[in-house]
Amino acid sequence: MQDLWTLKYRAGTLEELLGNEHSVDTLSELVKSGALPHLVFYGPENSGKTTAALALARELYGETWKNNFTYFNASDFFDQGKRYLVRDKRFVRFLGTDDPKKIYKSVIEIFKEIINEYAGMASIDADYKLIYIDNAESLSSDAQHALRRIMEKYSATCRFILSTTRPSKLISPLRSRGLQLFFTYVPDSLLKPHLEKIVEAEKLLCSEGALDAVLYLAKGNVARAVQILQLASLRAGEDAVTEDIVYEVTVKGRDEAIDELLDAARAGNFTRSRQLIDDMLIEKGLSGTEILEGLSEALADSGEADEEIARLVVKVAEADARLGGAANERIQLEKLISYFS
Repeated sequence: MQDLWTLKYRAGTLEELLGNEHSVDTLSELVKSGALPHLVFYGPENSGKTTAALALARELYGETWKNNFTYFNASDFFDQGKRYLVRDKRFVRFLGTDDPKKIYKSVIEIFKEIINEYAGMASIDADYKLIYIDNAESLSSDAQHALRRIMEKYSATCRFILSTTRPSKLISPLRSRGLQLFFTYVPDSLLKPHLEKIVEAEKLLCSEGALDAVLYLAKGNVARAVQILQLASLRAGEDAVTEDIVYEVTVKGRDEAIDELLDAARAGNFTRSRQLIDDMLIEKGLSGTEILEGLSEALADSGEADEEIARLVVKVAEADARLGGAANERIQLEKLISYFS
C-alpha cells in the first residue's frame, strides 16, 4: 500500500514549514525562550495549523514528543457525539461501554471529564504537556467556558493550542487566554520547489506545465497540491504526469443542490433557499467556500445577461471575502441569496 504523500512529506520541524513566516518565527522564539503561553492558531482549512503544532511538539520534546502531545478534534465530540466517542479507545474507561445508547452522560460532561484528566496529568520528562484541540469552533458555548476554567486551573501542567478556521466562534475570554497566530495558504514561489522535491524523490516524469496546473488548482493549499500530484502520478503510472492528467483527476461535477439553490434564490423562494443551504452545510458537509464556488460556476452557466451575472458574481466575491475573515457561513450565505431575486 502506497504511503500518503501528505504525511510522507509533511514538515517535521518549524524550519521546514512553508510560508507563514511571522507565525513560525514567533513559535521558534517562544521555544528558545522556554516561556510558551497557550496558543490560538486560526486560518483557513489546510493552511498548516496542525502541522505547525506537531512541529512545535517535536521542537519542545524531541524523541518523547508523542508522550507529551495530545490531539483532540472538537468536531468529533460535538458534531458526531457519542457515536464517535465509543470508537476511540482512549475514552473507554470514561464511558464504561461501547454502546452509545447506554451512555447517559451528556457529551459536554464527558468532554469536561476527559480534558480535566488529560490536563491534570503532569509530564514525566518535561515542564508541561501540549493539548491540541482542532476545529475548536465546534465547541459549544458551555464547553468553551468550561475549557477556559480548565486552562486556568492546569496552567502549571499543560499548555493548550486551539485551532480554528473561525476565531469569531470562540468566546472572548477563551481567545484572550492564548497568543493568536494566523496561518494562511502559501505562495506558489514556495510551493513549487516543494513539489519539485517530491517529483525528484518519487522519480516522477512530469511534462512541462504539469506542476503549474497543480499550482493553479491548489491555490496555495499545500495538502491539496500534494494530493493532486499523487493522484496524477497514480493515474499516469509509468507515463509522464501531464496537465491533462492533472485536470482529469481533479474534475468533479457540481452538486445538483447548487443549481437548485440558484433557481430558488432567483425565484425569491427564501424558505427553500435556506433549506438547501442547511442541507449542504450540515447533511453534505460542504464548506461555505465550496458552495460559493459552485454558485459562481452555476451563474456562469445560467444564461443570464452578462451585466446581471457580473453583479451577482461581485456579491459572491464579497461573501467569500467575509468568510475569509471567519464570518458565520450560514448568515453570509443567506445574506448573499437575498441579492439574487
